[in-house]
Amino acid sequence: MTAPVFVVADFAADGDRYVLDGPEGRHAVSVKRLEAGEEVVLTDGAGRYAVCEVLGSEGKDRLVVRMPEVSEEPAPRPRITVVQALPKGDRGELAVETMTEVGVDAIVPWQAARCITQWRGERGLKALGKWRATAREAGKQSRRVRFPQVAEAASTKQVAALLAGADFAGVLHSDFEHTSAALATAELPAEGEIVLVVGPEGGVSRDELTLFEEAGAKAYVLGPSVLRTSTAGTAAAALLLGRTGRWS
Repeated sequence: MTAPVFVVADFAADGDRYVLDGPEGRHAVSVKRLEAGEEVVLTDGAGRYAVCEVLGSEGKDRLVVRMPEVSEEPAPRPRITVVQALPKGDRGELAVETMTEVGVDAIVPWQAARCITQWRGERGLKALGKWRATAREAGKQSRRVRFPQVAEAASTKQVAALLAGADFAGVLHSDFEHTSAALATAELPAEGEIVLVVGPEGGVSRDELTLFEEAGAKAYVLGPSVLRTSTAGTAAAALLLGRTGRWS
């Protein structure tokens, strides 16, 4: 079993002795019940991490570990960003969770024209907070030390600008009458940024698709069936991660 991951704000240690406290320390001591000699990974979620040995605990919320050194995981190449149209209910968190698990680097919530869900005011801030918390927890669960960045909700024009700056820009499309290519056969870059748009349950509107294609994106399909918006991004990301060699 791989070592559990805990998030830290900094790596300030007393020599090689480090105390994990707060909610993460409480989870390690009271929930995980970690014991001396076991291994844990501490990370800032942005690539810096330390593989540590548990020395013991102090009370119910302080885990004492030996931290020999702090390392940094190189940023993966190419970088994969998924623009995710807002699904209904808790399917947005499901999409974030599974995309984090497979290895997506950034997630951009998108208020598409055909989205039933609307992120406005306090509701939008709360929903964004849930997406970010989900990415953090899924990152820990999947033993990542680089968690995906969850951006603020983007407008269609902002998504078009993101596509225009990408080394590979694609839109997953469910209208089989529209000229589309198979994502499985697309020519992918070895470096730079891949940006993939996942539309809402109702599909990407004609105006949105036109704007995205003018920005340099191409329409793609995953296969003969239509996936739900909450699973399409994960399936597409897995395909891209395999084809770019990041899963090699």
